[in-house]
Amino acid sequence: MTIRSVACFGFTLALMMPDCAFATDNQPPVGFTALFSGKDLAGWHGGTTEDPRRIASQTDQERQTKRIQSLQDVTQHWNVQDPELVNDGHGLFLTTNQDFENYELWIDYKTVAQADSGVYLKGTPQIQIWDSTNTAAFKHGSDKGSGGLWNNRPGTPGKDPLVHADKPFGEWNRFHIVQIGARTTVHLNDKLVVDHAILENYFDNDRVIPLVRKGPIQLQTHGAEIRWKNIFIREILNDEATRLLSRNPAGLTSLFNGQDLSGWAGNLNSYEVANGAIRCRKGQAGVLYTKEAYADFTVHFEFKLPAGGNNGLAIRYAGEGDPAYTGMCELQILDTESPQYASIDPRQTHGSAYGMAAAARGYLRPVGEWNYQQVTVIGSQVTVELNGTPLLDTDLSKITDYLENKPHPGKTRTTGFFGFAGHGDAVEFRNILIKPQAQE
Repeated sequence: MTIRSVACFGFTLALMMPDCAFATDNQPPVGFTALFSGKDLAGWHGGTTEDPRRIASQTDQERQTKRIQSLQDVTQHWNVQDPELVNDGHGLFLTTNQDFENYELWIDYKTVAQADSGVYLKGTPQIQIWDSTNTAAFKHGSDKGSGGLWNNRPGTPGKDPLVHADKPFGEWNRFHIVQIGARTTVHLNDKLVVDHAILENYFDNDRVIPLVRKGPIQLQTHGAEIRWKNIFIREILNDEATRLLSRNPAGLTSLFNGQDLSGWAGNLNSYEVANGAIRCRKGQAGVLYTKEAYADFTVHFEFKLPAGGNNGLAIRYAGEGDPAYTGMCELQILDTESPQYASIDPRQTHGSAYGMAAAARGYLRPVGEWNYQQVTVIGSQVTVELNGTPLLDTDLSKITDYLENKPHPGKTRTTGFFGFAGHGDAVEFRNILIKPQAQE
């Protein structure tokens, strides 16, 4: 096993990576699990391009029955020629029985001319594999080669691969994929082809609902023979996922020294520093905010919620009053999964611009674990990303419908303080970094 530095997420990243030449085909390196044994199709079933949310809504018995029925088609079009997994270009997609959330994945594949295939991540299309020399045969093809994110919109990161990295037909290619939340990084034959791009939710035409939290890996079939081997996976636990997501891009400045509340103002007595984190004192409310004001900015931080915990981010806060109304907005920090919040208005869930714009729900880590979040404010546009998944992307200037018809007079503010809006729960924050954005 090698700890190797690779270009990833826009910076150099160290990952626990097996040596490029695996010791024996289909034998996983230390820390990895083989999804294909080289002997049989255990752990796989047949699937199609189907919304993972629909599959998740089925009963265990319904899913199991469907999987068993799919194996008849699988055996007609897939076979094992040790050490290779061979598909004839037809039939159902080979689909893992297990769903995965955050992971590091290796896949070797070999294609023929006019190949058109791919790897579905979390049941979602896809990292593309195709014959880039025959673009006339593929109206949606790219002469930049394999490895791009097929379903992403034109012009978005990852739509096309950064470089052409395909090997000639008849030679084995190797994908190295890192998937954290919706963030996707792909190396093809040791070349970076997708760098920290958001894999969009193919099953939402409006691109509002993000990629599902967990889903299967699928090997697509599409009209021409393709062979696979050395399919190895290592699940990435939450602490490591945070480290990978939180590598500091250039230009970020720390707002918290880890020892005291220097540089902060407001309700200082309502907060304390404990174990290198800012913590709201239980039973005490109030806003803690920076002494410096910001216009456009990006802020990165980690937070930990107690059961039922409630806090908020004060965005362009005026320095007085309720930040949800006197500031541009309050972005919710909330244990949305607590039963007490099961029926709240969608505009009150975690990541939402309180009372104005609803964030996607269901991406918080368990209570007591650290979450990683990024917020970007550019003009009236606010985006929120939690643990690698976009929750909110909204233009507050276009909002006219408010919770309880209560207006938000501060939403047009162009500058203000950044801070935390405590509501009496011991919510913690650490590793708080900010980057002012240049005004256009």
